[in-house]
Amino acid sequence: MFELMICSLVTIVPDYLYRRYAQNKRFGKEITFYSVWYELRWGITGCLMLTISLITMIFYFHPSTTSATLFFRTVPILPEGSGRVAEVNVGFSAPVSKGDVIFRLDSSKQDAALETAKRKIAEVDAAMTSAESEVVKAEAQVQEATANLQQAKDELDVKSELQRRNPGIVPQRDIEKLQVMVNQRQAGVDAAAAVKQSATLRVSTLLPAEKASAEAALAQAQVDLDKTFVRAGVTGRVEQFALRTGDVVNPLMRPAGILIPEAAGQRVLQAGFGQIEAQIMKEGMVAEATCVSRPWVIIPMVVTTVQDYIAAGQFRGGEQLVEAQNIARPGTILVFLEPLYKGGLEGVTAGSSCIVNAYTSNTRKSLRRRPAPAARSPCMSSTASDWCTRCCCGSRRCCCRSRRWY
Repeated sequence: MFELMICSLVTIVPDYLYRRYAQNKRFGKEITFYSVWYELRWGITGCLMLTISLITMIFYFHPSTTSATLFFRTVPILPEGSGRVAEVNVGFSAPVSKGDVIFRLDSSKQDAALETAKRKIAEVDAAMTSAESEVVKAEAQVQEATANLQQAKDELDVKSELQRRNPGIVPQRDIEKLQVMVNQRQAGVDAAAAVKQSATLRVSTLLPAEKASAEAALAQAQVDLDKTFVRAGVTGRVEQFALRTGDVVNPLMRPAGILIPEAAGQRVLQAGFGQIEAQIMKEGMVAEATCVSRPWVIIPMVVTTVQDYIAAGQFRGGEQLVEAQNIARPGTILVFLEPLYKGGLEGVTAGSSCIVNAYTSNTRKSLRRRPAPAARSPCMSSTASDWCTRCCCGSRRCCCRSRRWY
């Protein structure tokens, strides 16, 4: 309506003035309700064309959309394994902190595995004590075998010396028996040493390895037991949590509930603009938003990110070819907006539907290209480029909203 009124001032009004004063045509006489469409045809045609062009330019350079929402990320409450719920610590809706136990699964199997691992460690400790006794026993056997060997060697040396001094005084058969006995006693010493080495290796290597394996099994059992306690990964709020004792949960088929992180949906507003606005939407554009959950309030926003891809064109590789006609609705340009001032989205409910109107930065670009007067040069360069976020010039002041000096 305002566009039509403004355009009529420069089209229909001059045409009427020309008809009235140049051609002396008056309303009710030469210009009637039936002839006005012919008499003012140039003005009416120009008004319609100019109005349509103005409205098109306004909608093109000042894009707006009603597809804007404060999307927020939810965290599914899922156990790492399936099981039956044994205890629930939160209600239908409750705040939780990071690390709080939300519910607990039945842990009878995990408790048994943990107790078995503890008993295995105790068994290895007992075997370690027994093996140390075996090492002492093997040491004594080595000493006994060494003494027997030394005794046999002494007897052999005595008989050999007597045979050397008085040949034939000692039967050769006795000397051979003593030599065989020495070899036998030497084998006994080697066997006792091997038994001692085996017992020592069992104490120093085998049993510590078994104990380490038992401790690892204990740690694994403890981890499996801890998995039965489902905790909150982030600080937030549990909503619509209908899980009760006795329910069976499965991480693949049946999640336990939803956890909404703290301050979710209070930082960024996502808006989808038409594809024709792809050449206009740029980072740094100023926008205004109003949401249904907070009516009659205009929230100043700024465009921080413009997604370079349209979600409607994505596809997954499979056994079928992509057909363009299967796309039911054209996609939109996803734009991320943040409040221009701190706390701008306070009071807006996460997930609320909003209306966004963005403005191009052509005015700001023209201010950058326009040569500033000498008296304003130190201030115009800073305030125009920084969206009037700071002012200078000493005693002179600038209005950050209108960018005018006063």
